[in-house]
Amino acid sequence: WESPLSPLFLTLSPVATAAFTMLSTTVLRTAVRRIASTGSPHTKRTASSSTASRIAFKQSEQESVNYIPLMAAATMGCFGLLQQTLSSEEDATISKNAQCFWGSDNKAKEVEDKFATYWPRNIMILFGPPGAGKGTHGPKIEDLLGIPQLSTGDMLRAAVAAKSEVGLKAAAVMKAGGLVSDDIVIGIIRDRIREPDCKFGFILDGFPRTLVQAKELDKMLSEEGACVTKVVELQVPDEVLEERICGRWIHKKSGRSYHVKFAPPKSMKLDGAGNPIPESMKDDETGEALMQRPDDTASALMKRLKGYHNETVPILEHYKPSGVVAGVNANQGMDGVWGEVLGSLKRGGK
Repeated sequence: WESPLSPLFLTLSPVATAAFTMLSTTVLRTAVRRIASTGSPHTKRTASSSTASRIAFKQSEQESVNYIPLMAAATMGCFGLLQQTLSSEEDATISKNAQCFWGSDNKAKEVEDKFATYWPRNIMILFGPPGAGKGTHGPKIEDLLGIPQLSTGDMLRAAVAAKSEVGLKAAAVMKAGGLVSDDIVIGIIRDRIREPDCKFGFILDGFPRTLVQAKELDKMLSEEGACVTKVVELQVPDEVLEERICGRWIHKKSGRSYHVKFAPPKSMKLDGAGNPIPESMKDDETGEALMQRPDDTASALMKRLKGYHNETVPILEHYKPSGVVAGVNANQGMDGVWGEVLGSLKRGGK
């Protein structure tokens, strides 16, 4: 017996093929159980009879085939997670086959909408002191899970530019030289996470910064029928961070980051004392000048770290009883850090 899904196997990536292999195994187990239970008492007593066995298997086979669309629908719901590993050509082929399987794109859309509506949203908070690697690993998590990384600074600027109700409030406060209140920030986040790209979840970077903000975030999410599902902290000793931060140069427009020791730009030249010549620090892609942030100094870093530890520890303690907090040793090679990040993202990952 050849599964009606066989042609589809030829067009899938190894990851997607594994998903459908599990599906076929399930169908086979169903067929075997049906063979054992379908026949009459006489058929069961004469199991060696080829005619009775063929009849029972044929009936079981047909019933199993009837289950394929239902189980395939559940499997296809996973494509939202699998699609990050597919090339555009593979993705287009799968979309074409899925359309042939259901008869239209509408059915696939219905499955996707059900998963977005009834499955828990993947809501993450990414913590880490300055220089811990949030800017490096945040986008990789974003690509892996297919959910956006939301920066409070970016959301605030976007809300002001869009002149939304909460954006206008924020603009008025900033124009007066005041600090944007927690209520306004929560309102900006509430508006942002209602956008289509957040329906499966999102990653918060830079918020919450205080225990009060964490509790306000929890309250807002509960009103949306959601909650924080994972808190990941990138951990690096303070003494290591000084070397990372004080050697950091950035390209302002793109946010690309360089380091005089670990990732120098191709244009970098050193003076007689071994220090980089500022005029030689150029972006590899555009050739534009790089800059150092005013607070990327040893004295400013110590102040920032003190504030980070004082504010972050209570937030981590707040979420620990929920079993969602995971620590990652970010004081190792990039591959090692990413391996721990992947482990922390799994269910029960610590």
